[in-house]
Amino acid sequence: MRKVDVRRLAMSWLALAVIPGACLAQADEIQVYDGGLAPPGVFNLTLHNNYTPSGIKQPAFPGAVTSHHAWVGVAEWAYGVTDWFEAGLYLPLYSVDEDLGATINGFKLRTLFAVPNADDRTFFYGVNIEYSYNGKHWDTKRFTSEIRPIVGWHLRPIDIVVNPILDTNWEGGIGDLEFVPSTRIAWNASPEWAVAVEEYADFGVLKDFAPADSQAHQLFGVIDYAADLMDIELGVGFGLTSGSDDSTLKLILSKDLN
Repeated sequence: MRKVDVRRLAMSWLALAVIPGACLAQADEIQVYDGGLAPPGVFNLTLHNNYTPSGIKQPAFPGAVTSHHAWVGVAEWAYGVTDWFEAGLYLPLYSVDEDLGATINGFKLRTLFAVPNADDRTFFYGVNIEYSYNGKHWDTKRFTSEIRPIVGWHLRPIDIVVNPILDTNWEGGIGDLEFVPSTRIAWNASPEWAVAVEEYADFGVLKDFAPADSQAHQLFGVIDYAADLMDIELGVGFGLTSGSDDSTLKLILSKDLN
């Protein structure tokens, strides 16, 4: 398919997803997308696991999962449809916290469009769109979406990747979209090993950003290892504002299944 067709299809999905609204979401995956896709015809399984040793002790809304001492995870199933499109399913999305115990928090569908062979390009780009069905203790809205543009540079050995994410709960106007960007700067020590600094933020809705100290900003130190058996990503995060969890641990395991 020609590149112009890829852009048009991606923009069509983006236009569908950018329906007014904003959402208040917990963090089931802590990851910066770099445009990498499963090869066509290949299934991939990624296990996201996050634990918060010291976090916000008040629920975001009555009856919500509380992040302090919570374990949150999800199994992400992906399939490479073409060299520019990957389809995904997040199931099950689960958590264990001190107040609610073990809960199932919903599921998500994912459509990821990216320039072919992003790993081999100096400049790469794409867009990931997610459609969520949420448990009542996970979000105030049953249906929410995430629009995640992907822009980055492989500068050998440095990688710079930016995901200027917008979240929506399908209500309100464009200004009610929530701005939750993430950024990654990595140094590739070898084809197998990389170390990175990542930043995850939640500024609030576009039309009225939250006060600086109420915004969420977390800085992560990350180690990546591309092993024969599976890819491993291990990170430790620290909150920079009172609106952030003080500390978070993340472990991501990924493997092609065929």
